[in-house]
Amino acid sequence: MSTSVIVVPMTAAHAGDVLRVYAEGIATGHATFEAEPPTWEAFDAGHLAAHRFVAVDGGTVLGWAAASPVSGRCVYAGVVEDSVYVAQAARGRGVGRALLAALVDSAREAGAWTVQAGIFPENAASVALHRAAGFRVVGTRERLGRMSHGPLAGQWRDVLLLENRLPEAGD
Repeated sequence: MSTSVIVVPMTAAHAGDVLRVYAEGIATGHATFEAEPPTWEAFDAGHLAAHRFVAVDGGTVLGWAAASPVSGRCVYAGVVEDSVYVAQAARGRGVGRALLAALVDSAREAGAWTVQAGIFPENAASVALHRAAGFRVVGTRERLGRMSHGPLAGQWRDVLLLENRLPEAGD
């Protein structure tokens, strides 16, 4: 990764760039079941403010990472699900690694005990990124959902469930 790339907390000022990078991921057909990015208001409401980051180089957002709660039940308060998206032009430069590290560190410091991810098996780069960050595949959710858009529209998709069990902060 270039030394000029920095990871900073995501703010509303990054909204347009975050949603642009999200749209690039959607266009691959292997990032999400979503057919289009949400509004910023929906994105903001669905992701934990304390666990949102952007990678920036000279004012350009190269990618983002954010965590969402997996459940509203109090017993799952320490379990979050990550999303990591890297702009097409910045892929393969370590941006995803830096973003995921920031998110995992943030979650650990906040007392989370598990960060999980749901990834299409075809998204080899994301699976490799997560494995390199200490995640392990705990299962495959077969035929979890049907694609509504793109070249795979109408096809059932499997989703790998990966998790990173975090030691307590300070361990």
